[in-house]
Amino acid sequence: MNPATPTLDQIRNFEGKYPKQLWSLFTIEMWERFCFYGMRGMLTVFMVTQLGLGDKDANLQYGAIQAFVYAFTFIGGVFADKILGFQKSLIWGAATMIVGGLVIAFSPKDMFYIGTCFSIIGTGFFKPNISTMVGQLYKDGDSRRNAGFSLFYSGINLGALLGGAIMIWVGKNHSWRLAFALVSVAMTISLITFMFTRKNLGPIGLSPFGPGVSASRRKFLEIATYVGSLLTIPLVLKLVTNSRYTDLFMYIIGPATLVWLGWEMRKFNRQQNKRICAALVFIMFSVLFWAFFEQSGGSLSLFALNNLNHSLLGIPMDPNVVNNSSNSLFVILFAPLIGIVWVWLSKRKLEPSSVVKFGLGFFLLGLAFLVFAWTKMFANTATGMTSLDVFTLGYFVITFGELCLSPIGLSLMTQLAPTSIQGLMMGMWFLASAYGQYVAGLLGAGMSTADAAAPAMVKLSAYTDGYRQLGIYALISGAVLIALSPMVRRLMKGVH
Repeated sequence: MNPATPTLDQIRNFEGKYPKQLWSLFTIEMWERFCFYGMRGMLTVFMVTQLGLGDKDANLQYGAIQAFVYAFTFIGGVFADKILGFQKSLIWGAATMIVGGLVIAFSPKDMFYIGTCFSIIGTGFFKPNISTMVGQLYKDGDSRRNAGFSLFYSGINLGALLGGAIMIWVGKNHSWRLAFALVSVAMTISLITFMFTRKNLGPIGLSPFGPGVSASRRKFLEIATYVGSLLTIPLVLKLVTNSRYTDLFMYIIGPATLVWLGWEMRKFNRQQNKRICAALVFIMFSVLFWAFFEQSGGSLSLFALNNLNHSLLGIPMDPNVVNNSSNSLFVILFAPLIGIVWVWLSKRKLEPSSVVKFGLGFFLLGLAFLVFAWTKMFANTATGMTSLDVFTLGYFVITFGELCLSPIGLSLMTQLAPTSIQGLMMGMWFLASAYGQYVAGLLGAGMSTADAAAPAMVKLSAYTDGYRQLGIYALISGAVLIALSPMVRRLMKGVH
C-alpha cells in the first residue's frame, strides 16, 4: 500500500464529527444524484410531451424504468461484494452513465430507451456501493455514524435540488438534447472527483478476493463482469419497453433475492441472523413508503404539468420545477434541525427508536397526501387548475416523513448487516425501492384517466381522490409499524 494511503484504523480513528473521506464521497454522490433526480423529473413529462404517451402509459413506463434502476442496484451490490469491490464498481457505473447521457443527447426521441438502459446499468453499479463505503468509514457502534449519513443525505438532496430544477427547466424551455447531455457532464465531474480522492479511502472498497485468488483470475472475472453487463442491454431494453416482461422480472427477482439471502444467512450466528431479520422488516415497509412517495416522479409530475397554477406565493414559477426540487430544498433546510432534535431527545433518553421513527415517517407521509388531495378544494372548476401553494405545502410535510425514514434506513443497513454482505443488504434496500417504484407506477396508472384528452378537472379529481386513499393507507401502515416496534427492537439486538 502507498505510504500516503491511510490504513482502515487510521480512517476510523478520526477526530471531530466527520471523517475527511466523507466530504469527497458527499461530492461524488451529489453529482450522481444531480443526474438521477434530473432524469427522474423529466421522464413522464418527456414521454407525454415528446413521445406521445398518454398519462396512464407514462405512469406505467415511469414505474418500469425506475424499478429497473433500483433493481440493478441489488445486482450491482452483489457483483461489488463478490468480484469488483466497491471502488471499481463505482468507476464502471459512472462511465456507463456518462455513455447513457450521451446516447440520449444524440437523439432524444429515437435513442431515449437505449440510453436509459445504459443509465439503469450504470446506476446499479454506482449507487449501492458508495453508500456502503460511507458505512465502512466508521467502527461498529460509533455514535457519529448517523450524523455522517445525515450529511451524506444532504449531498444527495443538494444534487437532487440542482438536477431536479435545472434539467426539467432546460428540457421544457430550451432543449431536451442539452438537458440529457447534462447527465454526462455531471457524471464526468463525479468520476474525476473520485479518481483524484480514492487513495484517501485506503483499503475500503478494494477487491473482495483473498490472496488465494490469482491476479489473472481476478482480471478475467472483472472483465467478464464489464462485458456481461453491456451484453444485458438488449435484454434490459426488452424488459423496460414491455410491461409484461417487467411484471415477470419483478415477480422473480424479489423471491430469488430472499432465497439468496437465506443461503448467505447459514454462515452467521443466531444474533447476526436476528439483526438481518430486523433489516428485512425495515426493507419490507420501505416498499410501501416508496410506492407512495415516488408518485413525485409519476402522477405528481403529470399533476404539476396539467393542473397547477404557475404562481408560488405570488411569484411566477414552473410547477414542474417546484415538484422536482421543493422536497430537496426542504430536506437541506430542515435536516440539520431534525438532527438537533434527535440529539436533544437522546441526551434526555427520549429519542424514539428507529422503528418508531419509521412509523412517524408513515404518519407524515399520510398527512402529506391528504394535503395533496386537499388541493381539489382550491381548484377552478372551469380550468381544472389549482393552488401551487397548497401543493408545495404537501411537499413540506412529506419532507419530514422522508427525514424520519430514508437516512436512517441507509445507516441501519450498514449496522444490522454483517460486513461480508453489506453490499448485498444495501442492494436489497435499494431493491425495495425498485418494488416501490414499480408499485408507484401501477398506482399512478390506476389514478390516471383512461382518456388522454379528458378535461383537466376530470384528471384533477381522479388524482386527488387517489391521493386521499394513499394518505389513509399510509396512516394505517404507520400504526401497524409502531405496534410491531417492541418485537423489531428485540431482533435488532442493541442497535437503536
